[in-house]
Amino acid sequence: MGTAAAAVAPIVEPLDYSIEGSNLQIARLRLKPGQEVYADAGRMVYKTANVQWDTRMTGNSLGEKVMGAFRRAVTGESLFVTYFRADSPGEVGFAGHYPGKIQAFDLPPGRSVLAQRDAFLFAQSSVQYSVALVKKLGAGFFGGEGFILEKFTGPGATFIHAGGDFINFDLQQGQVLQVDAGCIVAFDESVDYDFQFVGGVKTALFGGEGLFLATLTGPGHVVVQSMTIERLRRELVPQGAQRDEHTALDTLGGILGSRD
Repeated sequence: MGTAAAAVAPIVEPLDYSIEGSNLQIARLRLKPGQEVYADAGRMVYKTANVQWDTRMTGNSLGEKVMGAFRRAVTGESLFVTYFRADSPGEVGFAGHYPGKIQAFDLPPGRSVLAQRDAFLFAQSSVQYSVALVKKLGAGFFGGEGFILEKFTGPGATFIHAGGDFINFDLQQGQVLQVDAGCIVAFDESVDYDFQFVGGVKTALFGGEGLFLATLTGPGHVVVQSMTIERLRRELVPQGAQRDEHTALDTLGGILGSRD
């Protein structure tokens, strides 16, 4: 009897790209004939005229398309993705919606990386994009990222975007990293993700870091961001609210003063 042939992993040609800029980064992708990538809708900055694009739902069947749209909706992404393909050498550029960094992951077959919601920028068409649920209820309730994470599985390159600057860690087996939960950008599937209560009552109440820290246990790669979009909003909104309050008081004072 003959033996079944072992499955051969597809050969994915590496992308020719560069990431330029500092805190307003853009990924410049130079496509070769036949190469194709897909991106979250609205992430493209420019393209050369010979790069063809097509916005659609992913999947071959209606069921796959519906499930794909559902997965993107629960992770905060657009219901549609845009495919870019070049029949002759061309270029296309992608960027995030707010100041931050871009990071690429060149994933071998079967390797997966998990990322925070709304991190997806673009990926090669060979990369599988799905949803991952955090493994522990505590991490979902208190981890800052909720129960839903984005999951990307190779082969191929995938690109993500998040705020501020990035710090990269390569955790060894059993090595633990404690992180403000909202500052986690991405980590290998091999990394265990949980939460830990902040040391004492005084630290929890007055430390300014919240009640819980995320704990990431190796082995695997971890990416941490220095600024989240939520922190940026918190820093900006109080100033605007204060200005609105003063404006309202000045207006009220003018109205009352005109009655005298």
